Amino acid sequence: MIKVKRALISVSDKTGIVEFAKGLNELGIEIISTGGTAKKINESGIDVIEISDFTGFPEMLSGRVKTLHPYVHGGILALRDDEKHKKEVEEHQIKYIDMVIVNLYPFESTITKEDCKLSEAVENIDIGGPTMIRSAAKNHKYVAVVVNPADYESVLEELKQNNGELSERTCFDLAAKAFSHTARYDCVISNYFNPQKSTASEEVFAEEFGIGVEKIQNLRYGENPHQKAAFYRVSGEKGGIADIRQLHGKELSFNNIVDVDGALAVVLEFDEIAVAIIKHTNPCGAAVSKVSVKDAYMKALATDPVSAFGSIIAVNREVDGDAAEEISKLFVEAIIAPSFSEEALKILTKKKNIRLLTIDYDRAKKERASMPDIKRVLGGLVIQERDVHQIDRNNVKIPTKRQPTNDEFEGLMFAWKIVKNVKSNAIVFTNKEQTVGVGAGQMSRVDSVKIARMKANLPTKGCVMASDAFFPFRDGIDAAAEAGITAVIQPGGSVRDEEVIKACDEHDIAMVFTGIRHFKH
Repeated sequence: MIKVKRALISVSDKTGIVEFAKGLNELGIEIISTGGTAKKINESGIDVIEISDFTGFPEMLSGRVKTLHPYVHGGILALRDDEKHKKEVEEHQIKYIDMVIVNLYPFESTITKEDCKLSEAVENIDIGGPTMIRSAAKNHKYVAVVVNPADYESVLEELKQNNGELSERTCFDLAAKAFSHTARYDCVISNYFNPQKSTASEEVFAEEFGIGVEKIQNLRYGENPHQKAAFYRVSGEKGGIADIRQLHGKELSFNNIVDVDGALAVVLEFDEIAVAIIKHTNPCGAAVSKVSVKDAYMKALATDPVSAFGSIIAVNREVDGDAAEEISKLFVEAIIAPSFSEEALKILTKKKNIRLLTIDYDRAKKERASMPDIKRVLGGLVIQERDVHQIDRNNVKIPTKRQPTNDEFEGLMFAWKIVKNVKSNAIVFTNKEQTVGVGAGQMSRVDSVKIARMKANLPTKGCVMASDAFFPFRDGIDAAAEAGITAVIQPGGSVRDEEVIKACDEHDIAMVFTGIRHFKH
C-alpha cells in the first residue's frame, strides 16, 4: 500500500477539483498547487501551499516555468526504499510528493478553433505537466498519478477506506492511464505540426506518425458477436463520425458506425438535397432532388427497396415530417442528418430502436479532406489522403464519336459521385438524379455490369453508367449496351482503350474519360 501524505495539484480542466481537494484535505493530506488551481482551491477555504513557496523559486516566464524544479521532481521520483536516494533527499531537504493530480493545457481544443494561429497553439503546449505525469507514472510503486477527473471519486473512496493509502494495483492502473494520456497528447501535437511543415516540403507524410485516440464507448460486439469492439475518437479531428449526437434509439453497433460513415460519405458529395441508403457499406440507393427530402428519399428507395430493409440512411438536409412519415414505413437501423424537425422526431421516436443521429454537416464537409484515411493491416497501418477529388465538364475527355447530351452529362456527374463510394470493382447505373442499379465488389468488371442490370428495379434503357476504374475489355461496354445504357464515364487508361472506344461507337454510346480512378477497397 502507498501512504499519501502530500499531493501536488495542477490542472487545466478544473472539473471536480475543489471537491477532490476538499476530500484530500479532510484526510490530512498536504496540498501543493500552482497558479489558477491554487487560487481556486484557496478560495474554497482549503489550505494550499503555492508551488513558489514550496520550491522557493517564483513562477516565471509567463508561467512557462513553475514546476520544473528538483524539489518537485526529486520529491516525485525518489525511490523510498533506496538508501542512496534517502540520503540525497535528506541532504537536499527534498520533501516526498506521494500523489500528482495533473491534466494538461488544452492544446487539442485550441487547435480545433477555426481562427487558431500557430503562436496560440504553441503557447498551449504543456511542458511541466507531462513531465510531472511521466515522473509520477514512472515511480508508480511509490506515487499515485491522477490525470482524469472521472477517477477522482474512486481514488478518494479508496483513500477513505484505507486510512489514506492506495493499493499498488490502483497506482499501476493509474500510471497506465497516465502514459496513455501523455502519449495521446504528444500525438495530437505531432500531427498538428507535421502538416504545417508539409507546406514547405514535398513530403506529405511524416517519417513517424502517431495516432492519439480516446475511447468513446465499448460496443456490444464487433462485426460478429464473438468479436469484442470499442469506438474511439481520433485526437485533434473534429467534424467526423465521432462527433455525432444520438437523439434516440438503442446503442450503436460496430457495423452501424461503419455504415453510418459510408452513408455520410455519399451525401457529403452533394450541395443539392441528397439521400443515401446504405447496406453493408455500399449504397443500395441514392438520389438528389430540387424539391424535398421526401422526394430524394423516395427516388433513392426506388432503386432497391428490398435491400433497403435494415439499412442506414443519410440526409444532407433537415429531416422534416413528410420525409419522416415515408421513412417510418421501412425498417431502418439509423438515420443521420444535420437535424430533425419536431414533427419528424414525433413520428420517428415512436419506433423504439431506430437510432436518430445528428452531425454538424457543414463542418464535416469542410474538414473531411484533412482527415487521413487509415486502414489497419496485420502488424501495420496504411495511410492515404482521403478521396475527395471532384471533376467537372472542363477537365474530362470525350474520345467517342458521339458527345453526351446535357441530360446525359448531368447523369454522368451524378453517377461519378456515387461510384467512388461503392466497393470495387464498382459499376453504377443512374439517371441524372437517382441510382438505378448498383454492381459492387466483384472480381470481374463485366460481372459488376451484369449485377447492376440484374439489381435494377427501374428501367435501365436510357440510363448512364459509371465505372470506378477502366474497362480492361470491351465486354463491359457490350453488356451495358444490352441494358440500354447511352453514356459511360470511366477513368480510361487501359491498354485496350481503343477497343473500348470502338465498342462505344458501335453502340452509339457516348463516353467520358476522367483520368481519375476511384478504387475503394
